[in-house]
Amino acid sequence: MIAAQAALETRMLLRNGEQLLLTVVIPTLLLVLFSSVDIVDTGAGKAVDFLAPGILALAVMSTAFTGQAIATGFERRYGVLKRLASSPLPRWGLMTAKTASVLVTEILQVILLTVIALALGWSPQGGPVSVVLLLVLGTAAFSGLGLLMAGTLKAEATLAAANLVFLLLLVGGGVIVPLDKFPPAAQDALGLLPISALSDGLRDVLQHGAGTPWGDLGILAAWAVVGLAAAGKFFRWE
Repeated sequence: MIAAQAALETRMLLRNGEQLLLTVVIPTLLLVLFSSVDIVDTGAGKAVDFLAPGILALAVMSTAFTGQAIATGFERRYGVLKRLASSPLPRWGLMTAKTASVLVTEILQVILLTVIALALGWSPQGGPVSVVLLLVLGTAAFSGLGLLMAGTLKAEATLAAANLVFLLLLVGGGVIVPLDKFPPAAQDALGLLPISALSDGLRDVLQHGAGTPWGDLGILAAWAVVGLAAAGKFFRWE
């Protein structure tokens, strides 16, 4: 039942034009544009080496947080979640299916963006284990926050808030603009955001060949625990 629901969730996501815009088109355009045109000073080295890890982090956020929050919010509004909750599929099974759908979508995103980045001259460094750990914890953190928003706010408020957060974190989360371009006081605060921890951790590994970024993993783990716990406590099914 979980596998069938996960497959359904994935098909619905991939058929939704607005979701594809968030999850595929925008990250791809940003990667190609900012790698090809010297708009932002990304420091020494090729721009794509700085941008590719940040765009991977953005892809995770767009799927696990923004897309999931909006879709789940409207499912809740139209009574879909209420009806599914009364089906033989248990509630934990539904959430597991949604998580599996997010992971499948992210795998497709990572493959697509990696191929494009390599075509643009990206030279990734580091080991895959650290990258996988960062992506998994980032997914957990953003999923918890997305479900918390979808389960507590009205659908229209979720739509507006999720898109606003997406734009704010795109600008201030170290995805395209390096955090060292911000004032020192702002850098400390922005560095604690999950998007900053994910993009910086991926950049440390993939651009600089660093080992396991325990600090960034710790930040993501804290957000994951708080977000998922809060979502589990406050999520309303109707």
